[in-house]
Amino acid sequence: MQKKLIVMLKYPQPGAVKTRLIPALGADRACTLYRSLVRQTLAVVDDFAREENVAIELRVAGAPDDFTARQWLGEKRVIHPQGEGDLGKRMLRALEDAFFEGTEATVIIGADCPELAKRHLVSAFAALQENELTLGPAADGGYYLIGLRRPLPALFHGICWGGADVLAQTLVAAGKAGVGYQLLDLLHDLDRAEDLPSWANTGAALGAGRGGVSVIIPTLDEDERLSATLAAVQHGKPHEVIVVDGGSVDRTVEIARAHDAIVLAASPGRAGQMNCGAAAATGEFLLFLHADTILPADYLALVCTTLARAGVAGGAFEFSISGEFAGRQLIERGTNWRARFWQTPYGDQGIFVRRETFVRVGGFPDLPIMEDYEFVRRLRRLGRIALAPAVALTSSRRWQRLGALRTTLLNHLIVLGYRIGVSPARLAKWYYCPRGLRPGAITGNKIPAISVSSHR
Repeated sequence: MQKKLIVMLKYPQPGAVKTRLIPALGADRACTLYRSLVRQTLAVVDDFAREENVAIELRVAGAPDDFTARQWLGEKRVIHPQGEGDLGKRMLRALEDAFFEGTEATVIIGADCPELAKRHLVSAFAALQENELTLGPAADGGYYLIGLRRPLPALFHGICWGGADVLAQTLVAAGKAGVGYQLLDLLHDLDRAEDLPSWANTGAALGAGRGGVSVIIPTLDEDERLSATLAAVQHGKPHEVIVVDGGSVDRTVEIARAHDAIVLAASPGRAGQMNCGAAAATGEFLLFLHADTILPADYLALVCTTLARAGVAGGAFEFSISGEFAGRQLIERGTNWRARFWQTPYGDQGIFVRRETFVRVGGFPDLPIMEDYEFVRRLRRLGRIALAPAVALTSSRRWQRLGALRTTLLNHLIVLGYRIGVSPARLAKWYYCPRGLRPGAITGNKIPAISVSSHR
């Protein structure tokens, strides 16, 4: 059987590729990601072609000319322009050309599926030995692969390309045409911000992040303090900065984008927001940071060296509070003593772990309060929690709002209640009520579930 594999590509120009990712990544980063996806896809294709008798053809849209396309993809590639029309017309044109040339089985893929592997291409051509049509269903309702033994124009007309029903509409059209088909494995395309975890788990992404630190910051209406936090973070040049916003109505998202952060959206609740950021992170090390905490200048080196110590499962920075108020130094000393000797740092000290360790402990527990306390307890089962020899400076706003003594007593009460089995939901009500908040507001869009940090 004469076989051909066609890869549909777009020329990588910022603002023209992965446009639905631009709100999260920015145009330049989205374009860079697309280039990485293309490299990974072509590596899979080349690996497949080395073992199979199959012709490879690249169809490119948006390239200024053939020379520019070849500079990007390589001189030895078979490259043709996609031509005009919507995606259906362009794919049908490529299929008709292939069958006109004598191909007996043709498979078309894009470069949008980071989970695509050689076995999926093997399965696609194997399915075409007994079926006229094979499709690789994507989790977003489309398909990442289509294979045919003859042109079937009905499969490419009247389809709402880019919608959530592309696969369903195609199957309906196949049924009306009396065409038998076989479905392959369900995979995830990478088109939206919520698809980023499928990329983060690929070898290419993890390789790019090896040795790097991903800084993850959950936010909700933090425009007063976020700019200073991000400036300090970006000064250290981390692998990436991920801001996970819980529905801010102020300038938080705008500020995050202005500081070149990846911006994701999640339901309000610090545990869920941090887990969301971790799922999309590609760095070898994960640093979870509060939006009102300033990291030390050498934090990158300290994260790596601290976690390189034998027997260390996680770490945090020494604790310090900005501003002056009665009892500040006593609180700082007590917090650092607890973190060092009891190995129980809280979230406002910038907790950091290896990515693989974070996955191993199951991430932050889905709790409305005390998620950092419980996360550290789980980490301690794997090894020591070390304190890096530098200060993370956190805002004094909560100490000054409630008072140092009341804040300290309340924090101890919440920890004691958690340890004796009081439900986190009840603890959250105790925690917020002294601050003049309605208990029912804890689950609303304006008040996120937060950890009991020593500065609150």
